[in-house]
Amino acid sequence: MVSPLSLSKKVCVIGAGPSGLVAARELRKEGHSVVVLEQRHDVGGQWLYEPNVDSEDPLGKKKFLQVHSSIYASLRLISPREIMGFTDFPFLVKKGRDTRRFPGHRELWLYLKDFCEHFGLREMIRFNTSVEYVRMLEYDEIGKDLKWMVKSRDKSSEEMVVEEVFDAVVVATGHYSHPRLPTIKGMDTWKRKQMHSHIYRVPEPFRNEVVVVVGNSLSGQDISMELVEVAKEVHLSAKSLNITEGLSKVISKHENLHLHPQIETLQEDGRVVFVDGSWLIADTILHCTG
Repeated sequence: MVSPLSLSKKVCVIGAGPSGLVAARELRKEGHSVVVLEQRHDVGGQWLYEPNVDSEDPLGKKKFLQVHSSIYASLRLISPREIMGFTDFPFLVKKGRDTRRFPGHRELWLYLKDFCEHFGLREMIRFNTSVEYVRMLEYDEIGKDLKWMVKSRDKSSEEMVVEEVFDAVVVATGHYSHPRLPTIKGMDTWKRKQMHSHIYRVPEPFRNEVVVVVGNSLSGQDISMELVEVAKEVHLSAKSLNITEGLSKVISKHENLHLHPQIETLQEDGRVVFVDGSWLIADTILHCTG
């Protein structure tokens, strides 16, 4: 409970992903009045999988995106479940679910739903609610105590706009809902297909294509391993050609998987020119750049 030396505060938590959920729980435990604003229909944040991405901008350049999760269908955790749960609510194996130590993304989402239900957090959450702005109120508006104005919109009724005043705001929106794109000469005029891994879900749409994957980090390697099974060729473009022994072995096992340095320019005829002077004509460029 709130100590006698302090007062209960009205707190807005933006986002019902892992950090937002645990922040809401702890704030309520201390006696504060908590409202959680979540733009999607359920809890989970990035872990709430969105299979339908057809309506989204392939490069994710729009300021406001409709697709907020970067999770693709086959994604699994890279950390064991023992360290992925909260200290007082372990991420345990449940009968009838994904029992692997490194489970798929759906299992972590179900765990977050379990956490939410166990601690009765849903009653604090307003789903399908987007936050339009947050601003600090001037002292002449509210007196000596610092206050925050939060303007939100009910996405099921675009005309329903709410302005509320809070004592504090917790921004728990994460870092991965908006793609980061590289700057490549000719990128804006290249006439073939480009997309960001934020929109990638399954490999089938790339069947028999020549695909250039930009980025050699976890998602770039993971997605490349899927694409080699369906694509005609997969060309992995990396900042450094000093790769791990494991990746080197994988490349040697697949005749259609090739490693290249960074891209120097994209040409209107479909050519992708690399900094070492080599080039190829690609059907699709897939940016796995964070």
